[in-house]
Amino acid sequence: MAPQAFALFDTPIGTCGVAWNKNGIAGMQLTAGTVGKTRAHAAKRWPSAVEAPPPPGVQRALERVLSLLSGAKDDLADLPLDLEDAPDFQRKVWDVARAVPPGQTITYGEIGKRLGVGPERAREIGQAMGSNPIPIIVPCHRVLAASGKMGGFSAPGGVATKRRMLEIEGAAAVGAGPLFG
Repeated sequence: MAPQAFALFDTPIGTCGVAWNKNGIAGMQLTAGTVGKTRAHAAKRWPSAVEAPPPPGVQRALERVLSLLSGAKDDLADLPLDLEDAPDFQRKVWDVARAVPPGQTITYGEIGKRLGVGPERAREIGQAMGSNPIPIIVPCHRVLAASGKMGGFSAPGGVATKRRMLEIEGAAAVGAGPLFG
């Protein structure tokens, strides 16, 4: 189901966006660098949604997201999401990623093993992570390449944003080293 509304909110990584509908949170937009760019990305992603203040349930979810992005160890796993339009395989991949606690990481191959699929599905797993509509809550930033290196990150800000979120969470396996060395 398409998002009905969206809101922007300030975080330690920059202004982000959240979209929701009656089923739950339907999207997150990571910072695009400025409020204006983030708003433009959000409006393009969710063209039928109107910008509005978040209702109480979404506001509580945002408070938890902000807490996580400030270093708290909240896994956000109980937040209601609307992923009903996503293919089944992608939802399974995202469920595995959602089970990874803050400060820990997993590889694409480990996701495949948990799903009981072979390495021939690695590309599909990567595509699922790249098409994740709800980053942070579905923590695709916690998924690393087989070597333990950062790998790619399709969100605005790319690998620097991924690394920053992992550093905030205190992840020990930040293979590319500190962002500000």
